[in-house]
Amino acid sequence: MAKVVTLEGKRRTPSLEPLLSLCADDMTRVDREILARMRSPVALIPELASHLVGAGGKRMRPLLTVASARLCGYRADDDRHIKLATCVEFIHSATLLHDDVVDVSILRRGKPSANSVWGDKASVLVGDFLFTRSFELMVDVGSLDILGVLSRASTTIAEGEVLQLVSQRDISTPEATYLEVIKGKTAKLFAAAAEVGAMIAGRNGPERVALESFGMNLGIAFQLVDDALDYVGRQADMGKAVGDDFREGKITLPVILAFLRGGVVDREFWKRTIEKLDQRDGDLEHAQVLMERHNSVADTLERARHYGAMARDALGLFSDTPLKAALLEAVDFAIARAH
Repeated sequence: MAKVVTLEGKRRTPSLEPLLSLCADDMTRVDREILARMRSPVALIPELASHLVGAGGKRMRPLLTVASARLCGYRADDDRHIKLATCVEFIHSATLLHDDVVDVSILRRGKPSANSVWGDKASVLVGDFLFTRSFELMVDVGSLDILGVLSRASTTIAEGEVLQLVSQRDISTPEATYLEVIKGKTAKLFAAAAEVGAMIAGRNGPERVALESFGMNLGIAFQLVDDALDYVGRQADMGKAVGDDFREGKITLPVILAFLRGGVVDREFWKRTIEKLDQRDGDLEHAQVLMERHNSVADTLERARHYGAMARDALGLFSDTPLKAALLEAVDFAIARAH
C-alpha cells in the first residue's frame, strides 16, 4: 500500500471550522436559498436534488463566494452574495450528477449515488434543472460581468469533462494535458466562486485578480489530493469507493508518474489495466505498490502543496484578519485531507 507523506510543522489538524464559523450566518441563508430554489411541482426534481445537495459535503465553493465577498468588505443588506453562492453550489451539484452517470458511480458522499437510485436519465435531467436554476440566480443578481464569469466557467467545466473523457484510458497522456483537465473540471469553479465574491463587493481590480488566482490554485491542489486519495484514502473518509479512478481507467497524476518512471514490465501492467481495462484480482493492490515504489502519490501531494503555496501567496495583498487566516487554513485543510 502506498504511504502518504506527512505535512511537517503542523501542530494541529487544519480545519474548515474557523471559516465556517465566520461565515455561519451567510451559509445558513445559502442553505435556505438552496432549499427554496430546488422546489418544483415535478416531485422527482426536489426529491433527487435533495438526495445530492442535502447529503452534506463541505460546501467549499459557495463558502468561497461568501468569504471572498466579506474579505472584500461586502456589507450590503441585500442577498446578492447569497444568490451567487447558491448558484455556484447548483453548478457544482449539476456537474456531480452528470459525472456520476458518465463514471457509472455507485457512491456519492458515502450514500448511493442518484443515478444508482433513480437511473441515468433522471440524474441527467435533474442536473439540467440545477443548471437552469443557476442561470436564473445569475440573472437575479443583475450583473452582466458576473453572468459572464459564471457562464464561461460553466463552459470550461464542460470542456474539462470532455477532455477527460477523450484522454481516458490513454496512458500516454502528458502531465500538461492532465493539468488542463483538472483546471477545467475542478479548479475553474473554485476560481469563479472566489472571483465573483470580489465582484459583488465592487472590487474589480487587484483584489478580484488575487481571489481568482487563490481559487484556481486552491482548486488544483484540491483535485490533486483527491486523485492521490483514490489510491491511498479510506472509503469512509472519501464518501466513494477507493480505487474508482483505477477501475474506470482514469488518467490521473499518480498513474502518469508511475507509468513514466516504471520499466517495461510496469508499463505493460498499466497498459493492460488502464488502456485495455483488463483488470484482475489484486491489480489495484499492485498499482498501489508501484505507486509507492516510484513515489508517484508522494510527488502528487508535493505538487498539491506547491499549488497550495501559490493560493496562500495570492492573499498577500489583503490585510491580516481572522477571515484571511481562516481562508489560509482552508488551503491547509484541502491538502491535509490526505493525512
